[in-house]
Amino acid sequence: MKWSEISIHTTQEAVEPISNILHEAGASGVVIEDQMDLLKDRESVYGEIYHLDPQDYPSEGVIVKAYLPMNSFLAETVEGITDSIEGLTEYGINVGSKQLTTSEVHEEDWATAWKKYYHPVKISEKFTIVPTWEEYEPVHSDELIIELDPGMAFGTGTHPTTVLCIQALERTVNKGDRVIDIGTGSGVLSIASALLGASPVQAMDLDPVAVESARQNTVLNKVDDKISVFQNDLLNGIYDQADVIVANILAEVIVKFTDDAFRLVRDGGWFITSGIILNKKSEVKDALEKAGFTIAETLVMEDWVAFLARKNA
Repeated sequence: MKWSEISIHTTQEAVEPISNILHEAGASGVVIEDQMDLLKDRESVYGEIYHLDPQDYPSEGVIVKAYLPMNSFLAETVEGITDSIEGLTEYGINVGSKQLTTSEVHEEDWATAWKKYYHPVKISEKFTIVPTWEEYEPVHSDELIIELDPGMAFGTGTHPTTVLCIQALERTVNKGDRVIDIGTGSGVLSIASALLGASPVQAMDLDPVAVESARQNTVLNKVDDKISVFQNDLLNGIYDQADVIVANILAEVIVKFTDDAFRLVRDGGWFITSGIILNKKSEVKDALEKAGFTIAETLVMEDWVAFLARKNA
């Protein structure tokens, strides 16, 4: 089979929404080439990146790549992707040059070449993300492993917004806590919650493709007995309170349901929000405080922010 590589030159701010657009268009995963990756200091002990070639990265901004089968509908699909990216500007998202290019890739090349980007990555004090095809032995006895296959999931769980959420979950989730994960995507945050001892965990997403991906990943990580995955629009129709609610989605969406989150978080519980670009920080903080939450901690990584908001007892 022949595939078309869809390559979009954009900004850090637009990586998450553009990735979502590509997934909705039929891509099973995305490759992110960020020029800032060349400047990061990394500990090679975890083997997360072996060699980075500057020629593989843009001189500025971010390249988001996805792969779609070459068929009679490809032109219409690409046109739809272009229109959806253009529409992001209506939400105040800086999409940069949004230059989109396509190129033909043979399946035998694509099927293995993209894996060079993914290796085990220690993303927090306890958690390491491991691609399913990699051999990995835990470095510490209390290390928690999350296995993901980017071929069936939404990314690899190593984007700053996901990392911030997992770090926040480590600070807040206790054994036996009830957790709600809104916009679960790959299910990685629900899996992390379950591995920390949470049960039950509700993982929900509006996208049926995400729901199926999350279900597969919960089985892969042997926590499907603790996690229920289903299609849902934010917190609509949810009535049982939770100890922790986590949402790694756009700031523009978070501010729409802060009141619902406050209603559903138990007294003394937590609402963890990420997916927030720095210039949206104040907007989300104001919405959380207006709903009644107290901001207990603010986590920042690169251009992204996560809030640990508490409902005081």
